[in-house]
Amino acid sequence: MRLRSEFLTHKNGTEAFIIPTDKAEFSGLVRGNKAFGDVIGLLKTDITEDEIVRAMLAKYDAPEQTIRQDVRKGLDALRSAGALSE
Repeated sequence: MRLRSEFLTHKNGTEAFIIPTDKAEFSGLVRGNKAFGDVIGLLKTDITEDEIVRAMLAKYDAPEQTIRQDVRKGLDALRSAGALSE
């Protein structure tokens, strides 16, 4: 999966945003924390959910189950916006 080209990303240090271009069917934005910004950064290339979880485990000191749930929640938000190409 990867982030669709119809969406732009922005990080400001503590928050991350996915913003649709005029070519996207979604209107609005998806906002998350710094960890969500790391996830969307990884989605700029083809990657699996398991690879995202492994990358987040390497970066953050948290239980795998917690990271997996958070990654899934973020991916579900992106899916709802139509921002993922799978």
